[in-house]
Amino acid sequence: MLDWARAQFDRTFSEARHQEFLSSMSRQLSVPIEFRLSETPCFFSQSLMQSLVDAAQVMTEQLLSNHAYRVAADAIVPEQFRLAHGETLPTCVQVDFGLVRTASGKTEGRLVELQAFPSLYGFQMVLAETALAHLQGPETGVNRLTPYLDGLDHESYVALMRRVLVGEHDPAHVVLLEVVPERQKTRPDFVATEATWGIRAIDTSEVIREGRRLFYRRDGVRTPIARIYNRVIPDELERSGATLAFDYRDDLDVQWIGGPGWFFRISKFSLPWLDHPWVPETRFLSDVPGLPPDRDQWILKPLFSFAGGGILFSPTDDDVAAIPIDQRHLYVLQRRVSFTPVIRTPHGDTQAELRIMMVRDAGRYRAVLTLVRMGRGKMMGVDHNKGLAFVGASAGLVG
Repeated sequence: MLDWARAQFDRTFSEARHQEFLSSMSRQLSVPIEFRLSETPCFFSQSLMQSLVDAAQVMTEQLLSNHAYRVAADAIVPEQFRLAHGETLPTCVQVDFGLVRTASGKTEGRLVELQAFPSLYGFQMVLAETALAHLQGPETGVNRLTPYLDGLDHESYVALMRRVLVGEHDPAHVVLLEVVPERQKTRPDFVATEATWGIRAIDTSEVIREGRRLFYRRDGVRTPIARIYNRVIPDELERSGATLAFDYRDDLDVQWIGGPGWFFRISKFSLPWLDHPWVPETRFLSDVPGLPPDRDQWILKPLFSFAGGGILFSPTDDDVAAIPIDQRHLYVLQRRVSFTPVIRTPHGDTQAELRIMMVRDAGRYRAVLTLVRMGRGKMMGVDHNKGLAFVGASAGLVG
């Protein structure tokens, strides 16, 4: 942690300044932000952040270079989500770590999960830069802080993400595809994405198919779709009953960023395959003859739920019995890790979960930004931190 930055923030914080920050976010994004924004950014040392980035890249490469894993991961993709012309390798990979303090006093990460799916590349940029703008001036050392990783700054980040998301296309021919985007809590990210890169969010029902080509109406004009920046979560698509004008398996003349198959291939399914000291012991439920004696130290997770849905702490025999035997390969048991409250706040020390946001660029996975969730509840989600202050979404600032 950066003690000097934390001390400076604590000296100058006021509720009025926080309200100014919230007002600025609302003005820039022009839509409601339906999740809590923490009162504080989080300040991290270069050495800690680099250790998290290194671990994220090692874990991603470990999976993608493992032939046996790739075969098993391909097999786990449901037939209806197999793209005819999807990404050979995922464009976007997110790796989430909780922070712990070891017996030696060193701060390290422990893997929570990883996902080959886009994250809030637009919103997190706005959040971090707004947080920086509301800190005190250069004389305090704030000019030494950055939210960007791997030597990026605002201009180079925007240019990199334009290459990744838009490529050589006119942004009008690239769409962010989502199920009823105006109802999603991630809508502020959609606004930031359009404002920054010109990619408009459209509903799945707005896609028109003609032969191998897809179209949508942009400002009343029938417009070809050359590339889809996919934000449709497969289980939400099925729960919503939304229909598509095409089948993912169809031979379509369109490129995909974040196709549905990689949502399954790199996911909680990956956890038992990883070999890294920061990965908690994880087993497929189908490989476990019975719950361990210390079951209160384990978590039962469905593989393909999103945003923490369906997770059970201290599972019971009845919980396991309720899962049909032929479905148990779709669950994992993971040993619980108690994250250390490492973020000092006026309301008590607080845990932090960091997402290393990566994109594939020039043949490697490049870490570009962090996303931070703060919490003092059992989990980092909003439902576990209701009524608390200095929790919620935050920016990671590195110095």
